[in-house]
Amino acid sequence: MADNQQKKLSIIAFSGEFDRLTAAFTLATGAAAVGYEVNIFFTFWGLDAIKRKTGRSLVGGTFLTKIFGFLMGGLKSTPTSRFNFFGAGPQIFRFLMRKNNVATLEELVEAAIALGINLYACEMAMHVLGLKQSDFIHEVKDTLGVASFLEISEGGRTLFI
Repeated sequence: MADNQQKKLSIIAFSGEFDRLTAAFTLATGAAAVGYEVNIFFTFWGLDAIKRKTGRSLVGGTFLTKIFGFLMGGLKSTPTSRFNFFGAGPQIFRFLMRKNNVATLEELVEAAIALGINLYACEMAMHVLGLKQSDFIHEVKDTLGVASFLEISEGGRTLFI
C-alpha cells in the first residue's frame, strides 16, 4: 500500500450480541483513532446496534417482523453470547467495564459517531426484517447492498463479527 493511501478497515457486524458488538466497536474506534477509514456494515442481528429505539419495541411492517423487532430488542437489550444469566450478563459487563475504566458499548457507539466512522445498514436484511431507514439512528450514512459494500471496502481489510 502506498504511503499516501489511507489505511482502511471494514467490519461486517452480523451479531447482535453485547460482547461481539463491543469487539466490533472497539476495533472500529481503535482503527479510526489511528487514522484508518472505517466502515461498518450492519446486517441481520447486528442492526440492533444502530436502531433508533434502544430497547424492546415492535418495529417492522408485519406481525412476524414486529415480533423479530421486539425479540431483537435494540442496543440496550443485547444479550451476551455466553453467560447471559437470564439477561443480567450485559449489566454485569457494563458494571465491570465502568469499574475498570473501559468504555461501555454505548460509549463506544458514541465514540464511533464522534470519530466519523461510516455506518451502513444492509438493504437485504432490512427487507427481511421489515425495517426502514427511519428505524435507525440518523448517523447511519446509507443503506447498501452487498455489492456496494464490497466496492466501499475494496483495498482494505474486512472482518466479519
